[in-house]
Amino acid sequence: MWRQTKTIAWFTALEARRGRLLRLMAATLLAAFLLSEIAAAAAVTESNAIRLAFLAATLRVAAVFLIASFIAGSITREQADKGSEMVLSLPLPRYVYYLGKLAGFAVIAVVIVALYAALVALHSPFTQTLLWACSLLCELLVIVALTLLCSFTFAQVPVILSAVAAFYLLSRTMEAIRLMSRGPLVDTTEPSSRLIAGIVDGIAYVLPNLDRFTPTEWLIYHSGGIGELAGIAAQSAIYLALLIAAGLFDLYRRNF
Repeated sequence: MWRQTKTIAWFTALEARRGRLLRLMAATLLAAFLLSEIAAAAAVTESNAIRLAFLAATLRVAAVFLIASFIAGSITREQADKGSEMVLSLPLPRYVYYLGKLAGFAVIAVVIVALYAALVALHSPFTQTLLWACSLLCELLVIVALTLLCSFTFAQVPVILSAVAAFYLLSRTMEAIRLMSRGPLVDTTEPSSRLIAGIVDGIAYVLPNLDRFTPTEWLIYHSGGIGELAGIAAQSAIYLALLIAAGLFDLYRRNF
């Protein structure tokens, strides 16, 4: 089974090499570099901090968009071409197919992180860049498992990307939404206010705290540490397990 999983992962990674993903990565690297240099040139003080802030934020968003769009396009194209049906008609369990796809996309995520971290390392210490890169990889692995789940559930790329974007933006902004639900302008004595705050807390409880992932201040203020990274890795492992279980459940219930 390991050999079959490795073969599926290899061909999945090979698809990225033969497609336009490498050119898109190069284009995003160039765009992020130019934007950060323009921002640094326009800054009056702390130009290096502003450069790093623009660079890290742009690369993080670009990495999430690239890996999500590639997975959505790859899976939907394979389903339209009946390639997944052909593979699943072979005498191999469905979990082998799923884990092979997941491993192949994870390898692509590692390549994206390595290339982006190499650019960030030009302006930040190596240790902080390494911590930032590991955190970005954890974030991308969650997005990989989520996009794979949505790709098996939905049949259209716009719907898949919309679901992933909604999950990502909500996870990134949930802490701010929680603060607003209990802000000084909110009357906490009203039942409706308490109900809304409870709903927000419930949603925040089931979502990952992606606002704590890949923090830019690690690069600017050199404040990253192993403890923070360990918490991010643990949270990523939990959500990866949940998303993988949901993906396998959805894959096994489908009739190809």
